[in-house]
Amino acid sequence: MFEDLAFWLGYITNGKHLTWYASFQFTIYAALLGGALAVVFGLTGATLKNSRFFALRLLGSTYSSIVRGVPDVLFFLFFPLAFEQGVEWLVSTQVCSPEAIAAQTAPWPPCREANWFLGTTEYLLLASVSLGLVYGAFATNVIHGAMRAVPAGQLEAARAYGMSASQVLWRVHIRQMWVYALPGLSNVWMLIVKATSLLSLLQIADIVLWADRLGAPNFLPAVGLVHDDWRWRYYLVLFVFYILVTWLSERAFEALMRRTGRGILSEVPA
Repeated sequence: MFEDLAFWLGYITNGKHLTWYASFQFTIYAALLGGALAVVFGLTGATLKNSRFFALRLLGSTYSSIVRGVPDVLFFLFFPLAFEQGVEWLVSTQVCSPEAIAAQTAPWPPCREANWFLGTTEYLLLASVSLGLVYGAFATNVIHGAMRAVPAGQLEAARAYGMSASQVLWRVHIRQMWVYALPGLSNVWMLIVKATSLLSLLQIADIVLWADRLGAPNFLPAVGLVHDDWRWRYYLVLFVFYILVTWLSERAFEALMRRTGRGILSEVPA
């Protein structure tokens, strides 16, 4: 019994497992930053859709319509690659000489000096921006609908007190709309959390990638087969992790809705 306990303690605390535990931070960082950017993009898109100017309304509607229509995985792969190669092309126009371009044998980048070597931090930032752009389009529609749900009388009263259009927007309209927007934004947040499982597509050694590696059949020449295919066990750990994050998120949004709804909950339809 003690030998089995010592084996399991040693197994789950070896270097690879400690790296797996540390990789959970990538998922949390990507979800938090992606969620914050989604709210920023959502507020921007909803403000554009409510604009008095047709060109701005068209821009906001185009953003929310086109981005929502693109599959998440495709956009998740497209944006970081397009951004990376766009930066390399821009740098190449400044640092690549005709001789260096002619000597380059690889199709990309144009020259060695323009190559942009991305690490985990850079890919994580690009992944978070991708999440923010994609789910910001969903948040745009949620916030736009919430802004339309704010009683018109409150906006008219603010104008009657002499507030400017920008003051009415930021001090009254946007502040009042949160009670209507939070239920929809909670769903957007859940989608962002689930989408963090795509981080491994950007060469980030996240929890999904490490679960696949650790759960695969493990064979060592000195001891033979350590374990067979255990991936389902590691995926079960991820299943429990995402369920826990979902539960905590629901509790947090319930607290936010209670706080933002003080004094006006009676106006919100059941």
